[in-house]
Amino acid sequence: MIDSHSHIYLEEFDDDRNEVVRRAKEAGLSHIVLPNVDLETVERMISTHRQFPEYTSMAMGLHPTSVNENYKKDLQETYTYFANHHFVAVGEVGIDLYWDKTFRKEQMEVFDTQLHWAKDMDIPVIIHCRDGLDEVLEVFQNFNGELPMCVFHSFGGSIADVERIRKYGDFYFGVNGIVTFKNSDLYTILPTIGIERILLETDCPYLAPVPKRGKRNESSYVPFIAQKIADTLGLTVTEVSDITDANAKRFFKF
Repeated sequence: MIDSHSHIYLEEFDDDRNEVVRRAKEAGLSHIVLPNVDLETVERMISTHRQFPEYTSMAMGLHPTSVNENYKKDLQETYTYFANHHFVAVGEVGIDLYWDKTFRKEQMEVFDTQLHWAKDMDIPVIIHCRDGLDEVLEVFQNFNGELPMCVFHSFGGSIADVERIRKYGDFYFGVNGIVTFKNSDLYTILPTIGIERILLETDCPYLAPVPKRGKRNESSYVPFIAQKIADTLGLTVTEVSDITDANAKRFFKF
């Protein structure tokens, strides 16, 4: 299994990062993708990748909640990292209006810019979208149907949202621990998404799946997510693993 979205470079893992990676391997995880957050996390991410160069890949971007009045300068500095490092995607980037709508316009501009980076570099995009689907789709309209491939990370939308997104492309959807939550009906959306467009992810240290909910999440918990998907779609865990691995390899061009 591939964890397509993990933040094991954050400080929550400073005391036991080696053990976290060991447990991931023991749980059957073959690879972990590390998406960046902002300029304060870049060096941590790069350092972690250097510690596990064959087991991890990196994605680079400016997270929407980090967009502020200095966004133009931050964007320029973010872009400089592409010259000296290999990134498998632009991410995580997008729109987040859940906590604060102050920089809505700036978030859309930053998202548009980073989509253009991905298009020019021919790499995919990891999209963070929270209370911002209207804005994401509005930015999509700037590309006249020529968007880079995208994954909607930590997807928690509706069937209608899936259908709206698919008007712009046959994109992927990241499914994490939310699908196991008792107060979530995300599992009912899985048949509409289809196993061929699902990427497994943890978004650790956040959103630990049942039966680990409330604890720090980690990549070794991916099998709990795969089991829920398998049960919902009438597949075996092996089938879910094989298909989502193929999806991730196709998406990230491994």
